[in-house]
Amino acid sequence: MTEELGVERKQYLFVSDFDQTLSFNDSGLVLSEMLGIHDFLSRVAGLSQLNLVQSGAELSYLLLHDPEFRRVRKEDLVEVGKRIRLKRNIALLSELLQHGVDGHRFDFYVVSAAPEDVVHSALEGLIPPERIIGTRFRYDEHTGEIASILRVPAGYGKVAAVDALRERLGVPGERVVYVGDGSSDVHVMLHVNRSDGLTIAASEARHISALARRTVMSDDALSVLVPVFEDILGYDHRRIRRLFEHHGVLIQEWDRVRTDWLTLRHEVLQPAEMAV
Repeated sequence: MTEELGVERKQYLFVSDFDQTLSFNDSGLVLSEMLGIHDFLSRVAGLSQLNLVQSGAELSYLLLHDPEFRRVRKEDLVEVGKRIRLKRNIALLSELLQHGVDGHRFDFYVVSAAPEDVVHSALEGLIPPERIIGTRFRYDEHTGEIASILRVPAGYGKVAAVDALRERLGVPGERVVYVGDGSSDVHVMLHVNRSDGLTIAASEARHISALARRTVMSDDALSVLVPVFEDILGYDHRRIRRLFEHHGVLIQEWDRVRTDWLTLRHEVLQPAEMAV
C-alpha cells in the first residue's frame, strides 16, 4: 500500500488465534471425528470442571493421558490440518500486513493452543512456519507416540508467548493487536487491554466479546482488518471499501449491531414488602 505524507511510521505486532478464528473448525473435534471418538466435548467439559488444565489445553492433556487418544501420531495431526476448513483470504491478510499500511508495519504471527503440527499443516503455503507458535510435542523415536509436551500456549502460556514476541520485536504494549474467539484467549485479551492494545473478538461468545474492544463476525479472514483501519489508522467506511476493492475484495454487506446480554427473572417479594 502507498505511504501517505505526514503519517508517522509505527511498528505493530498482530497476533491471531487459529481454531475458529482463522478456521471454522476446532482441531480437537476434527481429530476426534477422524479417530471415531464421539464424546470429545464431554471430555473437555469434564477437564474444565475439574480445573486440571489451562483453558484451551484440554486436547494436549487428552493426547498425553487419555487411552483413546494415545494412539495419535504426528502423521495423524498433519492429516487433521489438511482437513481443517479455513476462512478465506488468509494469504492476502498476511500479504497486506507484511507490506504495511500507510507506512505502518504489522508483524503477523499465529499463536494457538492447537497442536503445532496441525496448524503448520493447515496453513502450509499461507503463513511461514516460523510465524506459528502452537503446542509442541516430543515424540518417542521408537514408537512415534507423544512422549511429552514441550510447550502449550494456552491461558497464561499464551500471554507469555505474546509478550516474548513483543519484547523480541521491541514493540510497546499499546501497539499489540490480538484476535481470538474463545476461553483460551481471555487471559491474553485482558493482558493486551491493560496495555491499551487492540483486542478483536471473532466470536459473539459472551465471555470473549465482552472483553474485546471490537467484535467482527465474518467467514473472511480480512474482516479483522476493519477495526485496525478504523481504530489505528482512522479510516472511514468509504476508504476501507476502496482499499478492499483495490485488492479485489468487495464488501457486500456491512452491518453493525449492538448486543445487550440480559437475564430476567420474576421478582420474589419478601413478606414485609407484600404487606405494604
